[in-house]
Amino acid sequence: MILAVNIGNTNITIGAVKGKTIVFQARLRTDTTKTSDEYAIDLKMLLAIRDIPTSEIEGAIVSSVVPQVLNALKTALTKLFSKNILVVGPGIRTGLNIRIDNPAQTGADLVVGCVAALKLEKPPLIVIHLGTATTLMVLDQNGAMIGGSICPGIRISMEALTQRAALLPGLQLDAPRRTIGRNTVECMRSGIMVGAAAMLDGMVERMEEELGAKATVIATGRIGQYVVPLCKTPMRYERDLVIQGLAALYWENVR
Repeated sequence: MILAVNIGNTNITIGAVKGKTIVFQARLRTDTTKTSDEYAIDLKMLLAIRDIPTSEIEGAIVSSVVPQVLNALKTALTKLFSKNILVVGPGIRTGLNIRIDNPAQTGADLVVGCVAALKLEKPPLIVIHLGTATTLMVLDQNGAMIGGSICPGIRISMEALTQRAALLPGLQLDAPRRTIGRNTVECMRSGIMVGAAAMLDGMVERMEEELGAKATVIATGRIGQYVVPLCKTPMRYERDLVIQGLAALYWENVR
């Protein structure tokens, strides 16, 4: 069993993977002030409450878009397991041809998601990650990453709206019942959720025009389960895409 860890701007997603099976998933709040000892305690507690001894963990792989947390969490993993601790970045074999201006600037989670997507579907592909940011990455007919788009995340958009408009309340990001809202909350939920879906539909259409071909669309991210059904574009929703990709990269690099 291995641990696959994705450090995002808001949350750290941790998956215990045995073979191709995700045994469990957990989420920690991303905290740049925590020490490696504190993260080690968090990780050990996550395993303990699921009755998994640390001796069963044979290695770990980490992707991160938060450098301040990466070192602390990698040290925590080393303290607990002292085994193969891999970090997605230079030196890791991904098999992904990255054809953008500066490949070093590509987020590790985006690389991992694209690696996983190529194992699920044939290119061309558009891989959407609905997280703190909403990202769309394009893989051409040969499976090369040729670029994409980064948009404000749905939750960030909602928070900006409620914080800057005094009369607008906070709300849960649930799927709206209708597009034409009948009250303030319904109008906001429609604007945020249906608006996000319409944006994705429009971006996919424009990307396919530039690509010159229809693409298979794969979406991930927890909020995707509410947004994908609102899209007119056919999309495959894979909640565990990044964890799947991390596990695949681990085995490809340790064998």
